[in-house]
Amino acid sequence: MLRRLLRAKDRIDAASHEEWPVRRLANVSCVSQAHFARSFKDAFGVPPHRYLLTRRIERATALLRDTDQSITDIAFQTGWKSLGTFGRTFRDVTGESPGEFRARAQAAAHELEWVPACFVSAAHRPDLTIAVSEKRRQEAGGIVSGSKEKEVP
Repeated sequence: MLRRLLRAKDRIDAASHEEWPVRRLANVSCVSQAHFARSFKDAFGVPPHRYLLTRRIERATALLRDTDQSITDIAFQTGWKSLGTFGRTFRDVTGESPGEFRARAQAAAHELEWVPACFVSAAHRPDLTIAVSEKRRQEAGGIVSGSKEKEVP
């Protein structure tokens, strides 16, 4: 089963800009949709859609940092259908807008010249352990990440 899941994960990695509904991934893995979704989360720790979002955000951050392409071009190139959805999701995951990220990354580029690229890449990997909508709901309700208690003003 793991080999089948890895096949689907490799397809996502190779073409994260494409649409990857569970039905399509389950067909790649030759299993039912429900079994695929459960097994993928058990094997990799995140649901397939969240894994896809992670790959898209990683690709977008690399393009924002390393190219001068417009933010709109990067959004569509990395598989987003809407610039607004891209911007909102990017901000929810990274804590800053794509424009703010680009400005900060380009200003700090010279500081990371001596750090191996694999360390920089790992440090910039988005942390999507909870759903973006759940993260947004927690922030709106004043819940501290990782805790169920509300902040006291």
